[in-house]
Amino acid sequence: MLPPGTFNGKVAFITGGGTGIGKGIATNLSRLGASVVITSRKIDVLEKTAAEISDVYPIQADVRDATAVTKAVDQCLNEVGLPTLIVNNAAGNFVSPTERLSANAFRTIVEIVLLGSSNVTLEIGKRLIEAQKAGAFVSISTTYADVGSGFVVPSACSKAGVNAMVRSLAAEWGRYGMRFNAIAPGAIETKGAMSRLDPTGGFYKKAIERTPAGRCGQIGELANLASYLLSDYANWLSGEVINLDGGEMAYMAGQMNALSSVSSKEWDLMEKAIRSVKGS
Repeated sequence: MLPPGTFNGKVAFITGGGTGIGKGIATNLSRLGASVVITSRKIDVLEKTAAEISDVYPIQADVRDATAVTKAVDQCLNEVGLPTLIVNNAAGNFVSPTERLSANAFRTIVEIVLLGSSNVTLEIGKRLIEAQKAGAFVSISTTYADVGSGFVVPSACSKAGVNAMVRSLAAEWGRYGMRFNAIAPGAIETKGAMSRLDPTGGFYKKAIERTPAGRCGQIGELANLASYLLSDYANWLSGEVINLDGGEMAYMAGQMNALSSVSSKEWDLMEKAIRSVKGS
């Protein structure tokens, strides 16, 4: 959706960039001219992805470890340059009754999602301030971050924190020429999400049923939005969390939206009953 060469001369840094959403964003940014660094804990996965996309550089890093993040950014700076397009995509999540969670399981999700995002954001943000360079940050959130959700409580807590960081730094660091936004996707079928969030195969079916668009989202659609938010075309957009869910949250928010399943014949009967009420 953006012109060729939109990101010529720019460096992108994407966490969790070896698979799924991260890989999709990396592919898009590379096509549009950026030099892209992808990071995760699994170097073999990163190297495979880098071999499939031009101008992509794999750097191993565990975002939970601030020292590892510093080393990864050092390597990025030495090999490619200082990144000005940053995508916090690394995540961990799984469904579980909260009473079954151990303290370690809860902490692991928080460390990957919230602390990982803050480690990357602070490390690169401070360097951009020192270099007096502008930058655009996009964090991948979730639609339930602001409203909460059972069975994914560690993720909901962590993503809510990410949303708060996005809005807070948009206010505080905007004066340095930095922008912060987040994308909150609904159901998007990826290998990781299917294995951890929908092991029985029923979740996505129900998600489609309550989504006005009548389908799951596609990685390419999210990658297009991320690319726009990172581009100079979005220079006036900061501090926003954008739902990308085919209208699912809007549908779920309205008490009467389930009436969309009522047939025309049933509406005729209902209208007749309503009109028969005295005083109508």
